[in-house]
Amino acid sequence: MAESLRLFADRGYTATSVAEIEAAAGLSPGAGGLYRHFRSKEEVLASAIREHIERTRRQIDDGLDQATVYEERPLETRLRMTCQAGLAKMREEQDLIRVLFRDLDQFPNLVAEMREGIVNPLYDGIATWLASQPEFADADEDWPAIAAILGGAVVNYWLANESMYEPPTRIDENRFVESWARLGLGLLRLERIPAPAPTTSP
Repeated sequence: MAESLRLFADRGYTATSVAEIEAAAGLSPGAGGLYRHFRSKEEVLASAIREHIERTRRQIDDGLDQATVYEERPLETRLRMTCQAGLAKMREEQDLIRVLFRDLDQFPNLVAEMREGIVNPLYDGIATWLASQPEFADADEDWPAIAAILGGAVVNYWLANESMYEPPTRIDENRFVESWARLGLGLLRLERIPAPAPTTSP
């Protein structure tokens, strides 16, 4: 599955043959070895995505379980660690992300599985982590929306770096992580301002 995902990311799903997957996986190319494990090339892709979903679920559970271990560290340090973990997750999933943007419009059911199995759980994990920090215990915040903003910043930074070969305005990763953490710290210092009431048309 790992070799198939790498080939799909590099060459595209359609351009990758079963024989090439077999050769990359150490099987005799063209001998049908792949079909002893999977019914089709699409099933290989679906299985690879589901394996990533299971791994992501374990990582989120482990990360939330371990969060209390680091509570003695300053909040800014914990925020930096969270941002760094997000960037590391993006790097870990780079082949899957490239396949998503290149080919998965052919497979809307697999896009839905990725959304519900990887993307949304990661944002939910960030929201749960933020809400569980002792410093935010009394904060009345929309944590899912804040997680979407902070998590989206990590995704955008990585995607820009990956697709354009350098980060936005050449901000290196250390500066990005530091500023991301400082934005998180701002949640401690800013009072909420009520949103203005919607105006009605005359």
